Amino acid sequence: MQPEDYQPPLTWRSHLWRLALVLAISGVAWGTDIGYQWEHVRWWFFLDLVLGIASLVAVHWRRSYPVAVAVGTNVASLVSASAAGPSMLALVSLATRRRWREIVPVGFVAVLCAMGSQLWTTPNRGETSAVDYVVIAVTMLLMIAWGLYIGSRRELLASWRSRAKLAEAEQEARVQHAKAAERGRIAREMHDVLAHRISTVHMYAGALAFREDLSAEQVHDAARTIEEMSATALTELREVLGVLRDDPGDAAPERPQAGAGDVDCLVEESRDYGMNLDYSCDADLTTLPEGAGRTLYRCVQEGLTNARKHAPATAVVLRITGTPGQGVELSVSNPLPIGEPRSVLPESGFGLVGLAERVELAGGRQSAHLTADERFVLRVWLPWHV
Repeated sequence: MQPEDYQPPLTWRSHLWRLALVLAISGVAWGTDIGYQWEHVRWWFFLDLVLGIASLVAVHWRRSYPVAVAVGTNVASLVSASAAGPSMLALVSLATRRRWREIVPVGFVAVLCAMGSQLWTTPNRGETSAVDYVVIAVTMLLMIAWGLYIGSRRELLASWRSRAKLAEAEQEARVQHAKAAERGRIAREMHDVLAHRISTVHMYAGALAFREDLSAEQVHDAARTIEEMSATALTELREVLGVLRDDPGDAAPERPQAGAGDVDCLVEESRDYGMNLDYSCDADLTTLPEGAGRTLYRCVQEGLTNARKHAPATAVVLRITGTPGQGVELSVSNPLPIGEPRSVLPESGFGLVGLAERVELAGGRQSAHLTADERFVLRVWLPWHV
């Protein structure tokens, strides 16, 4: 991480307490010399003041030009005691960058300048001993260490913020993916449930519209079937849409999804509604795993719905075979209709696509093709784990 990435912006309070600290350090350092300079070497007084003010102004750009400001203010502190505060602030600011190629040479210059400033001391300070030089060197090293600590803490906080933002972004991406997956699941469920019912309603409504030789009893039965299928479709639609509510309210509890054991009922229901269906099953579907059973049921439902939509009044052949360990295979075939149908349902284009996705998620295979004898065949194989 670059220093520019973790240096926080300074507020007016941050500027204010830094300015107060700098002025306090400069005041202490210059306080013992200011009287002597004014009384005996007045030009030194003005030079010290000018260099101190210039250093105070220069530290404003300590982040933009850290090396230049640190070197310049420390060199100024050689002859200007009032520049001591700005020079320390610039040195600490440089150390927060935690770049040793900058800290080592500039720190060496700062120590030399701090020791060299003792050569310009006024008589009021007295003689400088070796202990004074050691104290000066230790003080400068402590300033550098303080800056390193501040820089490491800033970098750590910045890394935590970056990780938090990254985690939030990843969580948002997971939420969006989950929403998209759930929308897709609901769309497939609505298609599987409603297409079967609506296609039956369409078939009976078409018969009422184009058959003029129906008896009153047949018309009554067809109307009753349309009523029942419409009510069932609305009920199933309400159940599917109930999962979209934040609060289910008065929605009925979700009932168990249909499985392999409901295939026989689905076949009988289709036959009751007038479908010419030849059905055989050579597999014990009661032992089929629950997940594979639900997928098999939806595959049978989609196959019958397609046959009813695209080839009404044709003989549909439905075959289910399989054994545990070998898998279960479904085949739904019907001849192509002769001529153009009088009424055509709108093409959705999502039935077989959604079915292929469902089968693939279950670890199976699906194919749909036309044979040489002009039959449409839907084949599905699903794993049957023991």
